[in-house]
Amino acid sequence: MKRLLMAAVAALSFNLAAAVEVAGVKFDDKIHVGTGDLVVNGAGLRKKAVFKVYAMALYLPEKRGDAEAVLAAKGSKRIAISLLRDLSAQQFVEALQEGVANNHSEAEMAGLKDRLKQFSDTLLAAGEPKTGTSVVIDWLPESGTRLTINGQVKGKDIAGEDFYRALLKIWLGNKPVQDDLKQALLGKPS
Repeated sequence: MKRLLMAAVAALSFNLAAAVEVAGVKFDDKIHVGTGDLVVNGAGLRKKAVFKVYAMALYLPEKRGDAEAVLAAKGSKRIAISLLRDLSAQQFVEALQEGVANNHSEAEMAGLKDRLKQFSDTLLAAGEPKTGTSVVIDWLPESGTRLTINGQVKGKDIAGEDFYRALLKIWLGNKPVQDDLKQALLGKPS
């Protein structure tokens, strides 16, 4: 009986620890992307001043607690973002572009320029992101970076894993958009 009780408590503790919720947004513990299954590596809240901007989760083939290990990880990946306030498409694009620029040299930016413009143009064409909008950015090794907004694929997949890594560096680079969000995405307690 004691073993059964301990197993039940352990199972309950595992389920509680596995549940991922940030600012009222629930993220699945496991998902299927491309040809593989991914697990939530971490999730956190993007704040600007006193405003909650978005909740997000990072999915990987296996958990990694180090930013360099995440950036070097092979296989499919997912960035899942749920907006917690209305933004203009221009605000969203400018924030992404600034995050990429802050983590890359001029030479690296030159190599990303055309793909970043393609990605930005696709985001702008998608319209104004409102509260509750779901933005998913997948890395699919077989086709590239795929943007999905509210369940609809937008634009064409963008080739080059270096481009996806550039996007990841917005949150996980040496100059992340928010330090505590970086730690949360790496699965570390705040």
